[in-house]
Amino acid sequence: MLLTFAVILIAVMFAVRPLQRNAFFMIYFALMMGTAYVLEMRGYHFRAFSKPSLLMFLPCHFVLINLMTIVAYGVDKNAARKGAWRVPEMQLHLLELLGGSPGAFLAQKLFHHKTKKKSFQLSFLFVLAFQAVVVYYVLKVLHIL
Repeated sequence: MLLTFAVILIAVMFAVRPLQRNAFFMIYFALMMGTAYVLEMRGYHFRAFSKPSLLMFLPCHFVLINLMTIVAYGVDKNAARKGAWRVPEMQLHLLELLGGSPGAFLAQKLFHHKTKKKSFQLSFLFVLAFQAVVVYYVLKVLHIL
């Protein structure tokens, strides 16, 4: 499972080059590797790239990417209050695009952050629309819809 998680995340990181400079993605990456290691030590031994290994990746990914998205929004809000270095909007949108949009929505409401900036909200809606299209397409391919 550790190999499966590592290969998927490294492939994503090299396919989306800005992720290589995204500190929150790097923390997420480390947390995913730690999670895979703990699961393997607890007896969840699956062949690399087997269906159970890939299925175990999904809930771990969604929990951790949403957690890191909330943290990124919180860090950005705190920096905005202090007038310090801000988290680039592109990094926030990349976290959303990777599946952190529920965390982004929650963080926007929780921190009252990025809710009034029209250009940011438009990009956020584009990410949501893109994700809806992807989910619809996957469900169609799997013959669920």
